[in-house]
Amino acid sequence: MTDIVTIRNIRARAVLAPFRLPPAAATGAMPRAPLVLIDLETDAGITGRAYLFAFTPAAQKPIVEFIHGIAPLIVGDAVAPLDLDAKLRKRHTLIDTPGLVGLALAGLDMCAWDAAAQIRGVPLAVLLGGSVKPIKAYNSCGLWIQPVSGVADEAESLAAEGGFSAVKLRIGRDDPAQDLAAVRAVKDRLGDRVAVMTDFNQRLTWNEAILRGRMLDDEGLYWIEEPVRHDDYAGNARVAAELRTPIQGGENLLNTWELSQALDARAYDYVMPDVQRIGGVTGWLRAAAVAHAHGMEMSSHLFPEFSSHLLAATPTCHWLEYMDWGTPVLREPVQVKDGHVLIADRPGVGIEWDEDAVARYLVA
Repeated sequence: MTDIVTIRNIRARAVLAPFRLPPAAATGAMPRAPLVLIDLETDAGITGRAYLFAFTPAAQKPIVEFIHGIAPLIVGDAVAPLDLDAKLRKRHTLIDTPGLVGLALAGLDMCAWDAAAQIRGVPLAVLLGGSVKPIKAYNSCGLWIQPVSGVADEAESLAAEGGFSAVKLRIGRDDPAQDLAAVRAVKDRLGDRVAVMTDFNQRLTWNEAILRGRMLDDEGLYWIEEPVRHDDYAGNARVAAELRTPIQGGENLLNTWELSQALDARAYDYVMPDVQRIGGVTGWLRAAAVAHAHGMEMSSHLFPEFSSHLLAATPTCHWLEYMDWGTPVLREPVQVKDGHVLIADRPGVGIEWDEDAVARYLVA
C-alpha cells in the first residue's frame, strides 16, 4: 500500500479468561486472567490487535474507559506508531504515564505497530529489522507455589509439552527449607538437560534475599528473579554482589530512564522488560538499545505473541518467557517446537480473536 492509512476506530473489551494452571506466587493467587482486548481499526480494512494483562478485574473497567476516552485524540491520524506514541505521551505529561494509564498507552502502541506491519505486508519482526526465526523460550506456565510433593511431576510435564530446555519455578515460601526442597526436587527430576529459573516475586528483604540466595547458590539455578522490591536498585545490587547465581529483573520497569538507573546501579545480571510496562513496542525498542549499550542480555516477560517478534529484533536477545494466558481468546495461539516459539511468517503479529470465546468470557 502506498496511500496513507489512518485510524478509523478503537475498541477495547474486558474478558476474564481461564488459566490452564492458575498462578499462585508468594505474593498471592489469581483465579482468572483479567485481560483487555484492543482493536485499532483503519480505513484500509486492516485491524491492529493486542491484549493487556490488567492484574486484577478491578483494573479492567478503568483501562477500557481510558482507552475509549482518549481514542478521539488519534482517530483520523496516520498509522505511524512513533508519532502516535509521542502525541499521546505529550498530551498526558501532567498525569504521567505509569500505572493503568501507561498500560493503556502501551496497548495502543502495540496495536499501531501490528497494523503498521500488516499495512506493509510483513511480520512485525521484519518491520523492526529482524527476521522470522525460532526464539528460544522457557515454560513459565506453571510451577507456582504448591506442596513440594507435586513440583517434580509438574516440572517434567511442562518441559515435555513443548520440548522446552528450561522452566521457571516460583519460590518464596514461609519456610526457606521448603523452597530448597522444591528446587532440589525439580533439579533431581530434570537433571542437567533442562535449566531451572526461579522467581521470588519481590517477596524478601535484603538480608532474607542474601541468606536464601546463599542456600540456593550451589543448586545450579540459571537465575534468581526479583528477590526484593523491583524499584530498590541498591538492594538488588547488594544481593547480586553477594550471590554467585545471576539475578534477573526488570519486568516492572516503566521506561528507559528507570532501566538506565537499574543497570548503572548493577541491580541485575540479566534484564527482562515487559512490553506492556516498558511502553509497548516503541518502549521496548528503546530499552533494547539501552541493554545493548550495557552489553546486557535481554529476555521478555509475558506476551509471547509480541515478545517473539521483539526478541527477533533485539541485539542481546536471551530468553522468551512462554505464558499461555492469552490462548483462551486467540484463534491461533503461538506455536512451540523444540523449546522455541515459532514466529508465523505472515503480516503483523498474527493475533486474531476467537470471537466465540470472547463472548463467553466477556465482562459486561
